Amino acid sequence: MITIYHNPRCSKSRAAVDLITNSLNVASEPIEIVEYLKHPLSPAQLKTLNAMLGCPVREMLRNSESVYEELGLDRTDLSDDQLYEAIEKHPILMQRPVVVRNGRAIIGRPPENVEPLFI
Repeated sequence: MITIYHNPRCSKSRAAVDLITNSLNVASEPIEIVEYLKHPLSPAQLKTLNAMLGCPVREMLRNSESVYEELGLDRTDLSDDQLYEAIEKHPILMQRPVVVRNGRAIIGRPPENVEPLFI
């Protein structure tokens, strides 16, 4: 199963979905597309996703969104749990797309970043 956390309004996210469905998914594995803006992830789901990404929580955040500044998320004293809660309440903050396959995850910015999941 391939899971893509997707924002259909984002060109990079659309490009990653296209790359996976038309080129990389040669085994025709089932694909689940999660529109995370409509179905925000819980802090527990975000922790699991972050563990699969293997990066600091901050790398999951889009610091270019206005809500990032409004919430003061650049403060270094914020805990990971506080950052997960901010993403849950404001899912626009999550990097996109995030692709999960075989227990590993990659942020698909640029879309070609997802290719190692299929090697």
